[in-house]
Amino acid sequence: MLDQTRINTLPATPGVGYKPQHYADIMSNPAPVGWLEVHAENYMGAGGRPIAQIRHLSDRFPISVHGVGLSIGGEDRLDPDHLARLKHLCDWLNPASFSEHLAWSTHESAFLNDLLPVPYTDATLTRVADHIDELQNTIGRPMLLENPSSYLAFAESTWSEPDFLNEIAKRTGCGLLLDVNNVFISATNLGFSPQEYIDAFPLHRVGELHLAGHDTEEDDHGRPLLIDSHGREVDEPVWALLDYTLSKSGPLPALIEWDNDVPDWPILAAEATRAADALQKVPA
Repeated sequence: MLDQTRINTLPATPGVGYKPQHYADIMSNPAPVGWLEVHAENYMGAGGRPIAQIRHLSDRFPISVHGVGLSIGGEDRLDPDHLARLKHLCDWLNPASFSEHLAWSTHESAFLNDLLPVPYTDATLTRVADHIDELQNTIGRPMLLENPSSYLAFAESTWSEPDFLNEIAKRTGCGLLLDVNNVFISATNLGFSPQEYIDAFPLHRVGELHLAGHDTEEDDHGRPLLIDSHGREVDEPVWALLDYTLSKSGPLPALIEWDNDVPDWPILAAEATRAADALQKVPA
């Protein structure tokens, strides 16, 4: 039986995605950052400066490990070598949280550098649940599953996304990671209300929130098309959606993701400060 108390032990404070160029700033003046996230695939090596830095940081900050390459939604079995590397990383780092995406990124022997969507059907649900069971049993801890950013909807889907994620969590015992920016992107691209999505989401299963910037383009019909770029500050409507979510969920760990065109530390710290302000307004 998996220890459900290990599903997430992050504090309900802001976190940031760790980038090596910010190491000295984080060590000298991290406020208001209370925890850090790293991408699993960047720390599967045997040694060197990246491992040394994250070992040092883990003595001071809770660490969230976020996987981006497991392809939980893929039709093929999970890569046993990748699983073994994840287990080794979780064993020595002992992160406060581990998460992955509801997406697929592999086909046969090819790895696709993207997180691709899945149809919400009974067959997909069974496959994803089986993959999560295998992952959790391998690493010996529950995981958080993240909602995707969507650019299209599958005609064959028979589940809503919130209900699909809730059912996976019920079957596997995993928790959920609610990416508020992804909700806003999907709502804009697919034409639904982001507030109604939050109303339908199983917030009692959420262990972590994500916030990030997105780019705005136009589709072939001149309608807005949002791209989950992680390359700029969080947009105002996403901050408003965070406030709406927190009013219903209460305080939760809230991560600022900024993975492309990474700014100097003061800019990232300012985003974390705004997240801290949003959390402080919410009654415990």
